[in-house]
Amino acid sequence: MLRLSPRIARISPFQAMEVVKQAAALQASGRDIVQMSIGEPDFTAVPAVVEALERAAREGRTQYTEAVGLAALREAIAGFYQTRFGARVDPSRIIVTAGASGALMLACTALLDAGAQVLMPDPTYPANRHIVTAAGGEPVLIPAGPADRFQLSAEHVRRHWTPRTAGAIVASPGNPTGTSVAPDALAELVREVRSRQGFTLVDEIYLGLGYDAERRSAVALGDDLIIVNSFSKYFHMTGWRLGWLVVPPQLVSAFEKLAQNLVICAPTLSQHAALACFAPDSLAIFEARRQAFRERRDYLLPEFERLGLHVPVAPDGAFYIYADVRAHASDSTAFAKRLLNEAGVCAVPGADFGQAETAAYLRFSYATELARLREGVARMGHMLGR
Repeated sequence: MLRLSPRIARISPFQAMEVVKQAAALQASGRDIVQMSIGEPDFTAVPAVVEALERAAREGRTQYTEAVGLAALREAIAGFYQTRFGARVDPSRIIVTAGASGALMLACTALLDAGAQVLMPDPTYPANRHIVTAAGGEPVLIPAGPADRFQLSAEHVRRHWTPRTAGAIVASPGNPTGTSVAPDALAELVREVRSRQGFTLVDEIYLGLGYDAERRSAVALGDDLIIVNSFSKYFHMTGWRLGWLVVPPQLVSAFEKLAQNLVICAPTLSQHAALACFAPDSLAIFEARRQAFRERRDYLLPEFERLGLHVPVAPDGAFYIYADVRAHASDSTAFAKRLLNEAGVCAVPGADFGQAETAAYLRFSYATELARLREGVARMGHMLGR
C-alpha cells in the first residue's frame, strides 16, 4: 500500500459532518429531523448575485483571473471595509481566495515552518487547527472557558508563548460559541504577539453577523495583521467557494506567488457574481437577514435555559449557541445521539471543537428558519420533561 504522511493521523474527521450523515440516514428512512447542526445559512445568494452569475456565464467571462482576484472585486471589498466598518484598506492588500478555508491554507503555507506552533483557543473551529497541521505546523489548543468568553486572551499568549511559537489564530465571532473578543482585549492580544515578532491571524468570517455592539474589523489594529473573511456566511454564498485575505503590504507578492502555483485563481464566475453583493439593494437584504438571525438567537436563549441547557456566555455573533448539557448528561456525545434518535433534533457534540470540557457542551446552530427551531425546542422539551 502507498504510505500516507504521518500528519494525516493527526487530522480527525469532522464530527459535524458525521452527525449530519446520521441525520440524513434517519431522514432517508422517513424520520423528520430538525437540523440544528450544520453551520450553513438557510438563506442563499440574493437575486442580484444569481443574475450577475448568469450574465457573466452568458458573456463568457469564465477564464482565469489574476491570482489575487478581479481588481474590481478587490476594490469593492476595500470599499466595504470603509463603509461598513470605518476602516481603510488598500485594495492591493486584498487577495481573493477559494473560500475562507483556501485563505487559511494560503496563510499557513506562507507563514509556518515545519513544527512551528500556533496558539488558538479550545474550543475552536476544527478545520482551523487541522489546516495548521496540514501545513506542517502544530496547533496549540489553550483551554478557554466562560470566564474568557471561550476566546484566546493576551494572558494566554504571555503564559503559553515558547521559542517554537509562530503566531496566534483568533476567530471573532467564533465557531462553536458565537462569542467575540472585545476590541480592547483583541488590541492587547495583538500587542503581546507583535512584541514577540509573531503573526496574528484574525478569522472574521462571521464579523458581518454581529448583534449586540458595533461591528469592528481587526484590520484597524495595524497593517501587520492577517485577516480572513468569506462570502459564505454574511453574504450566504457557501457553495460558491469565495473568500479573501487582507495581508501586510510586504507579504502580498509572496501570497500571490503561492496563489499562482496552488490554486491559479478563485472561481471566476463566483468573483463576477460577488460584485453584486455590494449593491445597496443587496446589502439591505443582508442586513434584514442578520436581524432574522438575531431574532432566532433571542428566541432560543431563554428557551434553552428553560430546558436546562445552560448557555454560560450568550453569543453576540454568528449563528451558534454553545450549551452546557451537564444538567442532563455527563457525555455530550451520548446526549447528542439521544437527541437525534429520540427527539429528532440534530446538534454537534463538543468533541468536534477541542479537548477542554468537550463532554459538557453541545453546539446548536440556528441557521434554520424560526418555525423549525420552535419545533426543535418543543421536541427537546418533550424528551426532557420540560
